Amino acid sequence: MSSEKADQLRQQILDLTRQYHAEAFPPREFIPGTSGVQVSGKVIDADDLANVVESGLDAWFTTGRWAKEFEKKLARFVGVRSASLVNSGSSANLVALSALCSPALKDRQLKPGDEVITVAAGFPTTVNPIIQNRLVPVFLDVSLPSYEIDVTQLEAAYSPKVKAVMIAHTLGNVFDLDAVTAFCKKYNLWLVEDCCDALGSTWRGQKVGTFGDIATVSFYPAHHITTGEGGAVLTDKPALQVLIDSWRDWGRDCWCEPGVDNTCGKRFDWQLGDLPCGYDHKYTYSHIGYNLKATDMQAALGVSQVAKLPHFIERRKENFAYLKAALQPLEEFLILPEATPNSDPSWFGFPIAVRESAPFTRDELTRHFDAKKIGTRLMFAGNLLRQPAYAGIECRVIGDMKNTDFVMNQVFWLGVFPGLTPPMLDYIADTAKAFAANPLKIV
Repeated sequence: MSSEKADQLRQQILDLTRQYHAEAFPPREFIPGTSGVQVSGKVIDADDLANVVESGLDAWFTTGRWAKEFEKKLARFVGVRSASLVNSGSSANLVALSALCSPALKDRQLKPGDEVITVAAGFPTTVNPIIQNRLVPVFLDVSLPSYEIDVTQLEAAYSPKVKAVMIAHTLGNVFDLDAVTAFCKKYNLWLVEDCCDALGSTWRGQKVGTFGDIATVSFYPAHHITTGEGGAVLTDKPALQVLIDSWRDWGRDCWCEPGVDNTCGKRFDWQLGDLPCGYDHKYTYSHIGYNLKATDMQAALGVSQVAKLPHFIERRKENFAYLKAALQPLEEFLILPEATPNSDPSWFGFPIAVRESAPFTRDELTRHFDAKKIGTRLMFAGNLLRQPAYAGIECRVIGDMKNTDFVMNQVFWLGVFPGLTPPMLDYIADTAKAFAANPLKIV
């Protein structure tokens, strides 16, 4: 228990931290052509900074009380029973799929050589855990202009070796959950929803992350909320949470919180594997796992940020609608994004395809934006199968991946994060219109 003097000093430090934020990070005037327009970024206020400082004053630098609070609040927001905090969204994907490789799942355990349906038009770490667990990815094409999995190919992709589906809600848009969940139910497949770009998106009014067996989210600064680095694995199934936490926490069989002993009441009474009876349960391992936990300082930032999620989501939707209306006159040259029917996306970005008939290329347009200090990004890896890291991997490919190659060659995205203001969005639209009117002048 801290002393009264320590409590007073703590409060003084937190008050000064908030004053520091006001002085160090004042609002800045946006000057078109001089100020940068970020494609993504964190939105941090004085309360966020104070939470991080307060967690440091606890001098508990691993997972602790802040992590527990953040996990509880995040799970409540999404609408699932549990959220397990990890050190990144990529780690969340690794833990999610690895959990399904547990022998504890018996006849539903994913084993080397089993197949997992996914897409190549996305971020690498949705697919990497499939390969890392010696499973075989089955790649489907995507639909345009939603950039989500082409569900008409699902039946063609099925084989008796297919045991799971692992796909992302791309840029916050939502893949056809009616079709995908029906397919998974028909063939008794696991479904892992990668929601790293889509926290707060809904399908028929229900939040994504609640449809699959396991879901993942990311808290990298580009995402809907941030913990710096960080992510989480979500599930509604307590049996899966035990496996998720085991893979995250060194593969241990014990489920005690850090700094806590003997939760099960029989720490020295277990008989597992070929270990001697009574071998310390804290040092008994049921999986070949990892240490992918996050720190309490990261979680403290998450606790403050999660309270702002509804506002952040609304701002993303508003910015998306603003850009779509502003860029409507350029549809002769550009394919603007569309939400999947039945979805209400919490947009991560604003994807744009440059039509092949346009008098300019995607490269020319993005270079022009860059010259005008407007940030852009390509659609992640474009087509993973054409990336050098994936040359020669064992996989199956359905169809000719025509749309995936189109994404690779023609698509980029602009930002919609809450830090963008109407003058910034107007500048983006005006820059695009001026370029389209005279594409030969690219600076």
